[in-house]
Amino acid sequence: MDPQNPIVKLCAAGMQAEFEGRLNDARDLFSQAWQEHRDDFEACIAAHYLARHQEVAQQTLHWNELSLQFAEAVDDELVAGFYPSLYLNMGHSYEVLGNLAEAARYYDLASARLDVLGDDGYSEVVRNAVAEGHKRISGQA
Repeated sequence: MDPQNPIVKLCAAGMQAEFEGRLNDARDLFSQAWQEHRDDFEACIAAHYLARHQEVAQQTLHWNELSLQFAEAVDDELVAGFYPSLYLNMGHSYEVLGNLAEAARYYDLASARLDVLGDDGYSEVVRNAVAEGHKRISGQA
């Protein structure tokens, strides 16, 4: 991602606010990013972060679906590294809503894309979260 992109900057500032415990500020920054997105790539990013700040599980799913839809409208090379996280979030949304079959399907899709991730801390978090999702729903789907 281009760190100079204005939407990326807003989302990075939102992540910093999250880290500092300023959740209302984070939500406001992610909302601003959504309002200011100019293309499908930026919409994917903004929706991804907005999903994290929904109070109702159905709304979290809605924003995760939007993020995935916008990613699918972008050149795959540009968003290939997003898919493990996008599918993970979809799986988690369905798990929270009790639709374990859909949760399993999205966790499987996330697993199938893990090879695009690097060897950094973020990638490890995603790999672990996918594995934990599979463990939570195994035998229940």
